[in-house]
Amino acid sequence: MSQVQTIIIGPGDADQRLDRWLKRVFPQLGQGRIEKMCRKGELRINGGRVKASARLEIGHEVRIPPVPMPGEVQSRPKPMVTDKDAEMMKTLVIYKDDHIIAINKPPGLPTQGGSKQTRHVDGLAEALTFGFDEKPRLVHRLDKDTSGVLLLARTRAVAGALTEAFRARETRKIYWAAVAGVPTPQMGTIKFGLVKAPGHGASGENEKMRAVHPRDVGSTEGAKHATTDYAVLSALAKRAAWVALVPITGRTHQLRAHMSELGHPIIGDGKYGGSGQENLGDGWGAMLGGGMSRKLHLHARSITFRHPISGAKVTVTAPLPEHMDRTWDFLQWDPRDVPADPFEEFDQ
Repeated sequence: MSQVQTIIIGPGDADQRLDRWLKRVFPQLGQGRIEKMCRKGELRINGGRVKASARLEIGHEVRIPPVPMPGEVQSRPKPMVTDKDAEMMKTLVIYKDDHIIAINKPPGLPTQGGSKQTRHVDGLAEALTFGFDEKPRLVHRLDKDTSGVLLLARTRAVAGALTEAFRARETRKIYWAAVAGVPTPQMGTIKFGLVKAPGHGASGENEKMRAVHPRDVGSTEGAKHATTDYAVLSALAKRAAWVALVPITGRTHQLRAHMSELGHPIIGDGKYGGSGQENLGDGWGAMLGGGMSRKLHLHARSITFRHPISGAKVTVTAPLPEHMDRTWDFLQWDPRDVPADPFEEFDQ
């Protein structure tokens, strides 16, 4: 066993979860061991008790209790990926080079694991090594029920570069959504801040974000500024609209909470739109009714970034998932009829 030690976090280790940092520095530690050290108060930051999900900052003093030396415990085998899941993951790949892989994440598949999630992109990424020694690393995430482009880095260096690009807002993500009613004006910017509202689950798993007027963000504890650009691409009378969304900031549930606050929740959004309400137009409810799918109609359509190795500008576009494709077909909305980036002329 090692001795108690204190590690001061430097610039290269800041802005990441405590548990992920620990598993990189001490690969012999499993998630269960880390969670136990947090519960018992053995693992501390600046003398205070912490959760495994705590984010590290430059200058944090992390107290590490005695941990087994690498030879004292057997490393846990890599998670088993079934042949069926491996084949499924490979069919999701829509871009691949020696440095980056992009997949079209299907709705319903979590990006990362949680207390009740054992099947997720991060674990199934073991199927996407394509000859590399290590699985590709996540550099951003999508909500479980949101589909679309998800980038993974094939090396640690590329993961760091892409993570920094996301943090510096040097990437451009465009989402497509079907929303209740038709937003007016046809193009605009939503600037409501967001704050986490209390959840009702045993571990707060039903938490949701509450919108805060921009003038009240500074005086609301825990609130953060959030900005979303939107543009109406097509409409079905006053009942529903096809919108493009660009998250300028990257808050939890930002697009869903912002569209709900605007009075036009995303179709199928039970958390923010009241999925039991039939949408009768003018922003009423989040269900189109009839035979339309009750799944969330939110899709990460494209992402544009500067390649960290070649420097080339890369745009990856993901086809709509099956349930949204059926809705688009039913409403006679054709992806070929709209610009890839409806905001482009306003950004120049």
